[in-house]
Amino acid sequence: MKSAKKIDRVLLIVVGLLVFGGFIVFLSASLGLTAKNSATYSSVVFNQLFFGLILGGITAFVVSRVDFTFWKKVSLYLFIIAIILTLLVFVPNFGFESGGAKRWLSLGPLSFQPAEFLKVAFVLYFATWLSGVKDYVQKFKFGLLPLIIILSIVGVVLLNQPDTSTFIMIVVAGFSMFFVSGGRWRHILLLVLIGIIGLSGLIVARPYVKDRILTFVNPAENALTSGYQIQQSLIAVGSGSVFGRGFGQSIQKFNFLPEPIGDSIFAVFAEEFGFIGAFVLILLFTIFALRGFKVASKIKDPFGGLVLVGLVIMITVQSFMNIGAMLGVIPLSGLPLLFVSHGGTALFFTLFAIGIIFNISRHQTN
Repeated sequence: MKSAKKIDRVLLIVVGLLVFGGFIVFLSASLGLTAKNSATYSSVVFNQLFFGLILGGITAFVVSRVDFTFWKKVSLYLFIIAIILTLLVFVPNFGFESGGAKRWLSLGPLSFQPAEFLKVAFVLYFATWLSGVKDYVQKFKFGLLPLIIILSIVGVVLLNQPDTSTFIMIVVAGFSMFFVSGGRWRHILLLVLIGIIGLSGLIVARPYVKDRILTFVNPAENALTSGYQIQQSLIAVGSGSVFGRGFGQSIQKFNFLPEPIGDSIFAVFAEEFGFIGAFVLILLFTIFALRGFKVASKIKDPFGGLVLVGLVIMITVQSFMNIGAMLGVIPLSGLPLLFVSHGGTALFFTLFAIGIIFNISRHQTN
């Protein structure tokens, strides 16, 4: 394989803009915390800067210099470790509950969300499997069946937390990788049917999922309860108009928007930077996706190409789902806006994934 020595320049520039711009937006959005507790503001900013940006950036740099084939050798071990860590959230004194969900591990004064690690580990392991059976992926027992088994294992762990949104992201990544690897159309259609049935079951079994669907259909019906977040988000986005109120000038982040540094941060961004700023952010994610797919098409190693597709899909689809939810075009998901939203674990593992993507981009052919 002829290897390019440098990281793909377009990916490097786009990621750099997303990381730098995302942290600046986060700093502005987090100012809303000062209305409640200035100590909380300092703690949140420090965690995002040190554990997410600095440690994540160092990790991305180191990983970008590790040949991507290394992850193929250890992918099964990483997947098993990720499953075990995710299961630990159910163990007293290890996991803790917040907002009605058990998704975090307590590490002294720090918290860690193992599902973020599980997302990357899944992509690495499933890419290893698909690249190993590439000549037989169209056979049910080598293609679709293993995917169903792996997703079932992940689903049992995540849906019991519950973390429906992360599970959906993993399903989307797995589906995309299976499609790209050459899965049979009837198997793909069967997977879609299973997905529809599974989603219908979740709507029936999980009241909060049903509430999000109903709120999406008629957000004005419960404007002070389940529809409050989307109502305040649309007010923020509309207030931004074309050019925005200006950096740091958001009003909605002060006591109006729920989670202004979390899944509502796009609304803060749109209020401060307007339609132009929102368009630029969406454009950056679009360029990231298109460039990622183009690089993947130039990778001769099937494992590298599949990993790149899976990680790019996971990053961009999650980000677009967050943006879509804040604009009211899809139901609320609770997913953070990657590179921007608060969450040291999410930013760290996103940058870990970026490091892998950068290394794979070194090996594209002309």
